[in-house]
Amino acid sequence: MLLNSSYNPDVLSCLANLSSDEVFTPPALANEMLDLLPAELWSNKDARFLDPVCKSGVFLREIAKRLLKGLENEIPDLQKRIDHIFHNQLFGIAITELTGMLSRRSLYCSKKADGEYSISRFDTDQGNIIFERTDHRWKNKKCEFCGASQGEYDRSEDLETHAYQLIHTNEPEKIFNMKFDVIIGNPPYQLNDGGGTGSSARPIYHSFVQQAKKLNPRYLSMILPARWYSGGKGLDEFRMEMLKDRRIRNLTDYADSRECFPGVDIAGGVCFFLWNRDQEGICRVTTVRKSDQDVSERYLNEFDSFIRDNLALKIIKKVVAVEPSSLESVVSSRMPFGLTSNIKFDPSGDLDVISSSGTGRIAHEKVSAGFDLIDNWKVLLSKASNDHGGQPDRAGKRRIFSRIEVIPPRTVCSESYLVVGKYGTREEAENMAAYLKTQFCRFLVSTILLTQNITRGKFAFVPRLSMTVRWTDAKLFRKFGLDGEEIDFVNQLIRPIDSES
Repeated sequence: MLLNSSYNPDVLSCLANLSSDEVFTPPALANEMLDLLPAELWSNKDARFLDPVCKSGVFLREIAKRLLKGLENEIPDLQKRIDHIFHNQLFGIAITELTGMLSRRSLYCSKKADGEYSISRFDTDQGNIIFERTDHRWKNKKCEFCGASQGEYDRSEDLETHAYQLIHTNEPEKIFNMKFDVIIGNPPYQLNDGGGTGSSARPIYHSFVQQAKKLNPRYLSMILPARWYSGGKGLDEFRMEMLKDRRIRNLTDYADSRECFPGVDIAGGVCFFLWNRDQEGICRVTTVRKSDQDVSERYLNEFDSFIRDNLALKIIKKVVAVEPSSLESVVSSRMPFGLTSNIKFDPSGDLDVISSSGTGRIAHEKVSAGFDLIDNWKVLLSKASNDHGGQPDRAGKRRIFSRIEVIPPRTVCSESYLVVGKYGTREEAENMAAYLKTQFCRFLVSTILLTQNITRGKFAFVPRLSMTVRWTDAKLFRKFGLDGEEIDFVNQLIRPIDSES
């Protein structure tokens, strides 16, 4: 029965990913990106294409399919057409020796471009898909190019260095010594910098974009984690570059990475863009949620952080018009009292202290910051989001905050928490806690919270209001003039929190 079936899966759709940092691109996604390019490229025998971060070879393979069809009339002989395309139009830089062989197998049908099974014979075994082992350049135990930790990546000759060729040179144009019409790919996302993993590891994907721009292609398209929308570790400058660049003409955003890469959970989702060197203008933004598409045309730099949903943007504009001051000004820094998470309790101390390991006492002299907070009522907020990796639950909803607690005077906390404001009365502190629990407040934080780590800056769109009032969602929706569609949108994305929880 199976043999008679028309089911014929594409092997590149079935590959397991190297990791959540080096993700294989499904053929369907590669074609979504290629669809953004001008159709006339596929019948241009002089157009050159580069994938500078080859893993499976899917981009080059799908480009080859389009060129084989588009050049059929100009080069009728199939073998001559294949030879012309493979030798003169398609180029790649593999990220490892293994992915180089895999990419050649996808494109040339042979891991060796000069082998007997290659459908277009080259003089070298790599053909136009090259891999050159590259070393990091260490300075103060970090790589000067990518920031990788020497302790993690200073390896023997028989192991991969993960020193990617494109971003470990000051002269990327000398790798091939030619101009490219299109640069397209899915770069590695991050490397361990010795300070942690996950969202705390050092992002490197922006370096591939910046290096690719130095090659001055006509078109550039890459898949990236969407975390750059709101900046963060090493990304603030890149975020501003991207938001101000009006050559970005298309941005397709997946709020949930699993819709883009099945089974891969990337905090904050992913996006891909099309950059057009010769044409500035407004950007077409497509946000995908559960296969539904929200399409708008807008400039990316309306705010310092990019807002992915068009409806969210409308809500934020309404909020800012009514109350321009934000809660960011009253939220503490990451160490409200200068106390680390491994704090040691002192039973004879004169202050109560809350840490991730429990509660206890601590001496006043151990506190090195937040002195003005000590003798006031406060609201404690966990700096780790309740949402795994910043992703929604199976219903597509987020909770955002985990622990929200009113704490009395003479109580402090470790770096595991933020402090939201200081209050003369318990009632005002309880009103702030209730405000933080509203779907309205948590929705506004969610628009720029794309990882699990909550910081002061994530409150930039939350209005600063009087805490003599007990705010509810109904009151907030009325105050800021949200209409029915906007209210439904907030309710659709944010889970309620019981007001007494």
